[in-house]
Amino acid sequence: MKKYKEKLQKVFEHPINSNINVKKLIKVLEHFGVEIEHTKNNKMKMLYKNEEFFMPIPHENSLPKDLVVELRHYLEKIGLTPDSLE
Repeated sequence: MKKYKEKLQKVFEHPINSNINVKKLIKVLEHFGVEIEHTKNNKMKMLYKNEEFFMPIPHENSLPKDLVVELRHYLEKIGLTPDSLE
């Protein structure tokens, strides 16, 4: 579980880390119970505790900083932060 927590920590780093591997991030989120579905319009739908988040799938394998910030806010909203995993 420490490995997953460390990967999740990358979303919450300051300054914002834009070198987050999307495929690894998906595995981490699924490990913690987030349901991820790929939609028809090239987006990912994340669902956890009835809270949805839609995120465009980046063309590269890393997330732009603005998406990292949006994802961070979603994870804070659903209570999935590195601090909550201790």
